[in-house]
Amino acid sequence: MSAPFDRSMTGEVSGDVGQDWAVSPQAGDEERVVESALRPHSLHDFIGQPKVARQLALVLEGAKRRGRPPDHVLLSGPPGLGKTSLALIIGSELGTAVKITSGPAIERSGDLAAMLSNLSPGDVLFIDEIHRIARPAEELLYMAMEDFRVDVVVGKGPGATAIPLEINPFTLVGATTRAGLLTGPLRDRFGFVGQMEFYETADLERVLARSADLLGVELTEEGSAEIAGRSRGTPRIANRLLRRVRDYAEVEADGRVTRAVAQAALALYDVDHLGLDRLDREVLEALVTKFGGGPVGVATLAVAVGEEPHTVEEVCEPFLVRAGLLARTPRGRVATEAAWRHLGLAVPRGGIPLGRVTADPPGAGSSSEPLFDA
Repeated sequence: MSAPFDRSMTGEVSGDVGQDWAVSPQAGDEERVVESALRPHSLHDFIGQPKVARQLALVLEGAKRRGRPPDHVLLSGPPGLGKTSLALIIGSELGTAVKITSGPAIERSGDLAAMLSNLSPGDVLFIDEIHRIARPAEELLYMAMEDFRVDVVVGKGPGATAIPLEINPFTLVGATTRAGLLTGPLRDRFGFVGQMEFYETADLERVLARSADLLGVELTEEGSAEIAGRSRGTPRIANRLLRRVRDYAEVEADGRVTRAVAQAALALYDVDHLGLDRLDREVLEALVTKFGGGPVGVATLAVAVGEEPHTVEEVCEPFLVRAGLLARTPRGRVATEAAWRHLGLAVPRGGIPLGRVTADPPGAGSSSEPLFDA
């Protein structure tokens, strides 16, 4: 069976975090090429996020009936849940062009002014990681979002002159993984805010079935369930694992992705039944075996596994906390009872004293100090 959207990929591998771990929600440059072929092109084809999809459908339909651009849209949530796909769908549903950029790429207000002045009426401007936009550009964006006008400053010092520049009505779609870093004035200018949630396993199986059809992969229901259960509730991870399992199935099996093939392939790629990869397990094992389950500071824990503290805190900990395997406490990181059991180790007698760790009594003296200082 042909794979119309599958393509060979060559070139240098990016240093992006998404290239280093099979279950990282970040995407590298080459992976984005494959993702673009798998993206849905309408809200009807978009799987999951039922509340956000329904709300957005009402916003877009109302705008089309009024013949005006819809309110500006902010999509917030962890990476890999479909924010970029929804931004492109907005343009598709409105029948307009989508201009794509990112917050870090807009360093000066002049860059943004040039981009806004080139928009056609009704166009969609998508700014990914909008919380990282430079402050001068952000302040220029305020007036553009409200009045469809920007002031271009010509000259410097006392002789500087602000020239008003009218721009065509447009819709700004901002995506952020850290909504708390958005300034209040910018956040308040969005008429619709959609909070993306992690996917249920059933929705991930539907995503995998659609992707398998586009990639020309013969995927059984049992194989799909096996991959979905290890995808951390994230479609990007599910599609990545599907491609890796497909490779294994074509080389080591008959090409069909069954439960047994998926299990063998994911074991080869160090992805266990909970979706933990090698680094996740190293963090848990270090916490349990070297530090007795904690509490221990993140810097000390990072040294123990040979990684940077930022990597442990931003890549590993979010899922470990969400899976109930690790707890962040004022005294440091602590392994839960589920972590001990997941590693096949006996839980310490008396259990894990998380309550005592998180709430030390006043005047406890040295007991309030971290056991292993970060």
